Amino acid sequence: MNENGSFLKRIRKAFDPDGSLARLGPMYEALESVFLARPRFTRKAPMVRDSLDVKRYMMLVILALMPHYGFGVYNVGRQALSAAGRAPDFFPALFLGLSAVVPIVVVVFGVGFAWEVLFAAIRRHPISEGVLVTCTLFPLTLPPTIPLWQAALGISFGVVIGKEIFGGTGRNFLNPALTGRAFLYFAYPAQISGDGVWTLLIDGRTVPVDAFSGATPLSVAGGMERLQDIHGVLLDSGYTLSRLLFGLYPGSIGGTAAFLAVLGAAFLVLLGIASYRIILGCILGLVITAGILNLLAGPELLPYLSLNPFYHLLMGGSMFAFTYMATDPVSSCHMQGARWIFGFGIGALTVLIRVFNPAFPEGVGLAVLFMNLFAPLLDEMAIKARLKRRVLNV
Repeated sequence: MNENGSFLKRIRKAFDPDGSLARLGPMYEALESVFLARPRFTRKAPMVRDSLDVKRYMMLVILALMPHYGFGVYNVGRQALSAAGRAPDFFPALFLGLSAVVPIVVVVFGVGFAWEVLFAAIRRHPISEGVLVTCTLFPLTLPPTIPLWQAALGISFGVVIGKEIFGGTGRNFLNPALTGRAFLYFAYPAQISGDGVWTLLIDGRTVPVDAFSGATPLSVAGGMERLQDIHGVLLDSGYTLSRLLFGLYPGSIGGTAAFLAVLGAAFLVLLGIASYRIILGCILGLVITAGILNLLAGPELLPYLSLNPFYHLLMGGSMFAFTYMATDPVSSCHMQGARWIFGFGIGALTVLIRVFNPAFPEGVGLAVLFMNLFAPLLDEMAIKARLKRRVLNV
């Protein structure tokens, strides 16, 4: 560490604004912040003391996502072994999951950081820590079978079109990770939708063993025919509420474990990172909308209308998106009252998209992006409503 510190201090002048390598200054700043304490600080009053800065904010979100990676790696391997007809033992499942997930993560971080460094060098500003969260979130939304070049293309679209084209972190109005995910869905639906993409096949198999069903709970619910009991079919497929809660079924790398998302939400809310108003608004919007559809359900109508609201909440990565994507501090609402409406809209749209638009079964990702578009308007309305309540100066 001392050798690294001495080396970085010796070459610092070359990366200063008047140095020979000034354009690479953002890259040096990123390395310096990893290995050294910041050399520049306020020496005289006024001084701002805050328990939370951007870097600490981003690091805490990444820390909350680490359990999803651990679980996701194991679940990917477990599902692959089950599809091959082999016993899903812990260590074989773990190593198999690592072999599938690590290359995706390496490609996403490599390409994402390359774009961030490029734009930072062109615009001559420090590398934003926001790219860390984007690159950490994005792989968790993907199937383990995604081709690596598509993962690279998706994170490129998310970083460049979803963020940098608007000026970088703090100026984007869409969640970059979800923007890249939506791009892949619409551009390459065969590799990111359908039951065949969620389970890694090994041992040269092209189809799973007969005893293994790779159908996700969303595809089971969306494929129901009229006059069928949707809860009975889900139970027959093995999708009990407890299994949905713990996430041991085929799905995205990190989005199936609802209980981890609940723990992550509690962690981020207690530390002041995530807004509980948005998360509770999402849950209320989902539960109330699904409850209304339950009242409208009938034997001649779509079975999806009668699905228990708790199934909607636990399956399809709903809690994962509510916790980590709906609460994005840049693309979500900032006014307290608007956050309730923002969250409620996400939850309601999640149910409506799933039930009435089976072409996009997850629903929640599209719902978050749609409400991102309305976040500035909701904030503006909240500000105007607050100003109208103020007492005029006399």
